[in-house]
Amino acid sequence: MNEGQGIALERVRRETNWRLLLLGLLALLGLGVLAAIIVLQQRTDQERDRAVARQQHTYEVVIRANQLSGAISAAEAALGRYVVSADRTLGQQYSSQWARAGEQLTRLQQLTRDSPRQQAQIAQLRRAFEARGRELAETALYSTYKRHQDAWGSYYRVRQSPARQNVEMLLTRVVDSERLLLRDRTRAAGDLIDNSSFASRILMLFGVMIVVGAVLMGWLAIAAEGQRAAADAEATAQRERAAELQLAVDAATADLRAEAHERAHAEAQLRQVQKMEAVGQLTGGIAHDFNNMLAVVLGGLELAKRHIHHGGPDAQMHIENAMEGANRAAALTRRLLAFSRSEPLLPEAVAGGALIAGMSDLLDRTLGDTIAVKTRDAGVGWTVWVDRHQLENALLNLAVNARDAMEGRGTLTIATGGSTLAADEVGECPAGDYVTISVTDTGCGMSSEVADRVFEPFFTTKPVGKGTGLGLSQIFGFVRQSGGEIAIDTAPGKGTTVTLYLPRHLGEPASAGADAPVPIAAAIEGQASSRSFDILVVEDDPRVLTATVGALQELGHRVTSCPDPLAAPATVASMSSLDLILSDVLMPGKTGPEMVAELGERLDGVAVLFVTGFAGEADADLFGGRAVLRKPFTMASLGRAVDEAIEFEARRAAQQAA
Repeated sequence: MNEGQGIALERVRRETNWRLLLLGLLALLGLGVLAAIIVLQQRTDQERDRAVARQQHTYEVVIRANQLSGAISAAEAALGRYVVSADRTLGQQYSSQWARAGEQLTRLQQLTRDSPRQQAQIAQLRRAFEARGRELAETALYSTYKRHQDAWGSYYRVRQSPARQNVEMLLTRVVDSERLLLRDRTRAAGDLIDNSSFASRILMLFGVMIVVGAVLMGWLAIAAEGQRAAADAEATAQRERAAELQLAVDAATADLRAEAHERAHAEAQLRQVQKMEAVGQLTGGIAHDFNNMLAVVLGGLELAKRHIHHGGPDAQMHIENAMEGANRAAALTRRLLAFSRSEPLLPEAVAGGALIAGMSDLLDRTLGDTIAVKTRDAGVGWTVWVDRHQLENALLNLAVNARDAMEGRGTLTIATGGSTLAADEVGECPAGDYVTISVTDTGCGMSSEVADRVFEPFFTTKPVGKGTGLGLSQIFGFVRQSGGEIAIDTAPGKGTTVTLYLPRHLGEPASAGADAPVPIAAAIEGQASSRSFDILVVEDDPRVLTATVGALQELGHRVTSCPDPLAAPATVASMSSLDLILSDVLMPGKTGPEMVAELGERLDGVAVLFVTGFAGEADADLFGGRAVLRKPFTMASLGRAVDEAIEFEARRAAQQAA
């Protein structure tokens, strides 16, 4: 070996040693990056577990608050039944229900002991709860000592007392605080996961770069030394590193799948809580319906009692009316329980027209009297193979959305029919026969940008706290799972039509049970008045109208009926004498106070008596100081209310004359 070759060999050796040293440094750096990835992953897992635990705690607080609200409502309902019947067993049920509500409050206080702010709110809630308990206990004592008139008066007085409103307000405040806390915790957890994911990607990128650099430097070192064995060893090491990387990727993928499963479970719990809240929001409208049903039962029994004592022939008819009211109340209860259930039901053959007819009463009372509900059946007689209760829930969701779009006043039309479609004529529907169910409102409509997104989960145009953004997406998923399609036709200012296309089923429809329209009448009793008046009764419900007219005639008055508030002016003009107008409050087209206000001077000297089945139906200022009679009412209370309204009008006329 000459001197030049020795120098070249030494230079090659120095370069090889330098490359080997650099290769070792890269290996150490790679190990450091891998350790950082492992530590970061462990920290992310720990923070995720803590976030999930905090979210679960929030869900438990919300659910416990809803259970407390339900227990209070159950206790108040038991007290109402005890006041009406004076049955000591029902009084014991009230005491048991109220004690259960106290236990729920104690558990809620225990759940929120980690939050001083929530503990302060719970302390206020307990004081309001105890104040409400004292009110209800006083009412129960009246019934215990058989002071039924005082018990009834006390019960109706405390139904909307400040203590009850304070309890509801504080419960709402507790739930809202937990939701805000849940939102902040969810956002913080999401930010942490996003930051950790970004850091992991950066570290993995550096790791890949280090691995590539190490492989390149190893290859250069092997090429300089010319040793095939070293090249084989480097290839083996490279394969081992690739296998380790694959194992790490597989482990990370498994963790991500587990996280997705936990998130899906948490979302399912949230949807169930929101469904329970939606059912609670229906209670106000359903209370009106149940008051009218109680009127049917009490009125039929009391009128039957009068006819039995006086030898009248109509006692059987009134008893049958009372039985009909009780049966229809039970049918409505079954429908509400079916609506609130969360478990899946089995599909069956369903006729669209019959389904809509069976839901008419529930829709009327859920949407309110200011929404006119119209149904139309094309009469094709086709059936579909779907889950009946899920289809009813979907239609009820669409109806509630339509009510919000109409701002509580307008016309809702539900039409059923049939259509033969070509392939892909509507969405992805295959060619064939389809049953159509369309829901049309006269509301504000939607722009094309909003319409394109209405079926996206969590998308909503409603204010915060007014909508979850899950209703239409659930309807979309239900229709697709049933093999159908959903279409929407809307424009700003022109209303909205949502049409469900469901595949036709060749078979006879299944029986829908004994759900029939709910009867409503007024419960009345008493003796004929010593004075006889000319009275106009304005009531949109024919059963309530018939019962009220019969009660007034039993009291000895001359009665004219009017089923439509829009026809009231013409009816007033046709009457030769008019002493009193007895009117319902909420009616389609026009409310009772609006009708009285428009009659104006034609009612000079005419008394007015409003009747209502739900205290929250209208603003008290709209009554203008007129007398208000709550449903259900007895004949005695009706007679007193008529006399008081006449006397009030006489005093007011005398004051104006003076």
